[in-house]
Amino acid sequence: MKPLFAAAAACVAFATPVLAQTAPSVATALADPARPQADKDRDAARHPAEILAFVGVEPGAKVGDYFMGGGYWTRILAVAVGPKGHVHGFQPAEFARPPKPGDAPLSAVYPNVTIVQTPAADVAFAEPLDAILTFENWHDLHSPRFTTPDFSKVSAKRLYDALKPGGVLLVADHVAAVGTADAPNTLHRIDPAKARAEIESAGFKFEAALPVLANPADPHTANVFAPEIRGKTDQFVYRFRKP
Repeated sequence: MKPLFAAAAACVAFATPVLAQTAPSVATALADPARPQADKDRDAARHPAEILAFVGVEPGAKVGDYFMGGGYWTRILAVAVGPKGHVHGFQPAEFARPPKPGDAPLSAVYPNVTIVQTPAADVAFAEPLDAILTFENWHDLHSPRFTTPDFSKVSAKRLYDALKPGGVLLVADHVAAVGTADAPNTLHRIDPAKARAEIESAGFKFEAALPVLANPADPHTANVFAPEIRGKTDQFVYRFRKP
């Protein structure tokens, strides 16, 4: 296990969100002048400092941003891991996002970033990774766009194989009510117990949950894009480890 993840491994099952201070590399990443202001405006709600401390990301790490979307986490990670680290941003072809006019490719702004876009079933990275992070997308693995049976479990195994022994998988997603099997496609949510079981089926060991994205006022019954709840959903943040 790399030393940078050793401290995270010692955390209890429910980790405290309180940090004595933000790691210098993460503080530098959050202050990065290349970050869009729209990204910085989301920091208060997304708690990147707490989450990266929970994962144990430090300079030199090789990290995957799975379902990278617009690159919010990719940009932060690129600076946090520094020039000796590397970030592999993955966006499945089934959820391809055309670049916005005038946007420079992330790899042009951050030389330590590689962007990969393939069908989700073919996800692979150019080197073994210390950590993989994915946010608000585990439920998407249940999308009808993916026709492979048990695709979420298949994907969990691909991520397991991409990590070094001792590597970390961080999964955050919108909470659905217990037993709501159709929630991934109707509400864009997932029952945390279901997600955990799918991930553990690949061999991952659950280590801890971080409550920084919890919202007990969320009834778990609204589509996450509904105006009354968008940006304020109850989310689980789970850390798993490859033995």
